[in-house]
Amino acid sequence: MTTNQLRAIQAPLKEQYQQQPEAALLTLRAEGTVGNKVSCNVSTARALVEAGLHPATGGTGNQACSGDMLLEALVACAGVTLKAVATAMTIAIDYGVVRAEGDLDFRGTLGVANEAPVGFQAIRLTFELDTDASPEQIETLVSLTKQYCVIYQTLQQPPALALCIETLSAS
Repeated sequence: MTTNQLRAIQAPLKEQYQQQPEAALLTLRAEGTVGNKVSCNVSTARALVEAGLHPATGGTGNQACSGDMLLEALVACAGVTLKAVATAMTIAIDYGVVRAEGDLDFRGTLGVANEAPVGFQAIRLTFELDTDASPEQIETLVSLTKQYCVIYQTLQQPPALALCIETLSAS
């Protein structure tokens, strides 16, 4: 996609959102069905993904791990954002790889050690780029990617999180 093609696609949206800010407010949704095994079947845009326990918590490794899925969401969002920003800046990226790594202490999620936290303790995002861009352009590219990547920003500044229970009565 060229810079002009990207701008042509986004210009009407940007104009609409400036004129009608409420049109930019959307609620994204995800849904899963609790499986018979220790699993949850999550509907994605392209397939049904069966998520289960990570092998470090007793899983087989045959199911997707939600921790991996979080890192995959970060990689996907950062990669798309990087490419969109590069396109807007007319920076050619001949080849690029986006990697995310996260450190977990599984004693926390298994309740083995109260002092062990539950959740990622550190996440590292790496871009490996083949580009002729100058160091200054790359610095701007990465800065804007961090600024506009939804998942990166969500992890950096977590939103309010609520948990609700709806029970279905057995009839």
